[in-house]
Amino acid sequence: MKDKLSAPSANVFKDMGFSKEEAANLTARSVLMMEITRIMDGKKLTQGQAAKLFGVTQPRISDVKKGKVNDFSVDHLIKMLARAGRTVTIRVKPEAA
Repeated sequence: MKDKLSAPSANVFKDMGFSKEEAANLTARSVLMMEITRIMDGKKLTQGQAAKLFGVTQPRISDVKKGKVNDFSVDHLIKMLARAGRTVTIRVKPEAA
């Protein structure tokens, strides 16, 4: 018997079985972590230099680079970006049908 495959949604975390609410939170954290990584890569920072810029320890930067989404809150990631001179803007929109 063949299993039915569902079409992927716009949210990989939802596709992985997370609730809609948790998927939204994981997506927000992932986006913020990707921006932190882009900043580090764009400035060609070592993890030590990045730690100073973002106001955290080097192991925390390592966790960002490894994509350890569950180790960070949205609040903490926004603070890290603010320390690096970034402004985070949040946009809320209705769900796609």
